[in-house]
Amino acid sequence: MSETELLRGRVLKTTSGFAYVQTDDGVLTCKVRGRLKKKDRRTDLVVLGDEVEVQPLPEGEGLVEKVLPRRTRFSRVHPARGGGHREDVLIANLDTLAIVFAHGDPPFHPRMLDRFLIVAEHNDVRPVIVANKMDRAEPEVTERFRRYRELGYTLHETSATDGAGIDALREEVAGSTVAFVGPSGVGKSSLLNALDPELEQAVAQTSTAHGKGRHTTRVATLFPFAGGYLADTPGIRELGLWQIPDDELDRCFPEMRPLLGQCGFRNCKHLSEPRCAIQDAVGTRIDPERYESYRRLVTGEER
Repeated sequence: MSETELLRGRVLKTTSGFAYVQTDDGVLTCKVRGRLKKKDRRTDLVVLGDEVEVQPLPEGEGLVEKVLPRRTRFSRVHPARGGGHREDVLIANLDTLAIVFAHGDPPFHPRMLDRFLIVAEHNDVRPVIVANKMDRAEPEVTERFRRYRELGYTLHETSATDGAGIDALREEVAGSTVAFVGPSGVGKSSLLNALDPELEQAVAQTSTAHGKGRHTTRVATLFPFAGGYLADTPGIRELGLWQIPDDELDRCFPEMRPLLGQCGFRNCKHLSEPRCAIQDAVGTRIDPERYESYRRLVTGEER
């Protein structure tokens, strides 16, 4: 088949060796052309959100002939034991990363949120923080969320249970490709149902026995929505940073950027060096908790 006869499409889901591709002729169930699998690679070949060219076959099937370059991505170090240093791409070609945490159950972990924000900043993806379950909000947790708004991040406080904040979030995500990510049990699937009840995502109650959410979503899926796409993803318990050099981490903290270049040493790591503008600003312009996130990543205590 000539190149002009190939169909261009968007990968909506990958599972069991198949890619489900949205094209102008509908959704095709595609296998990947064998020659593509032979390429030496340290990343996933075809992932959710990829733009691909496919050869249509009878009975609604097809072959992925080409994967187009990824404009953006949300990825991490492959979490499996023995997986080595391989990139695990959760979604490609996204515009916005909707990072969902809960006001109460499961507990809010700011350092985990910081990791999501770092990945978004490094990959030029716009981050939006969604503080869900605000019907269970406690003043201390609410204050910790709102500190991120002071840093310039967009914050939506929502409740999928009573609909609070849903209209504003719907307006935020319309017309673009948005991935909803976060730990298990924070209500990602419930939020998507609230945004569009036709999605009919399965919703599970948070496990009270272990204090962690059950995995409601097991396969990441992209859904057409309001002129764009919404992606529901499985809960993430680990987010190892993929190929973010230590000397670029400070640029992933917007509150640090205005101070970069003002340290006494050009290669300052902002740890124990004298005349460090970043260290001097901790407690005033830089929140100590945010600095601790930075410090633990640079020193390797968390990676």
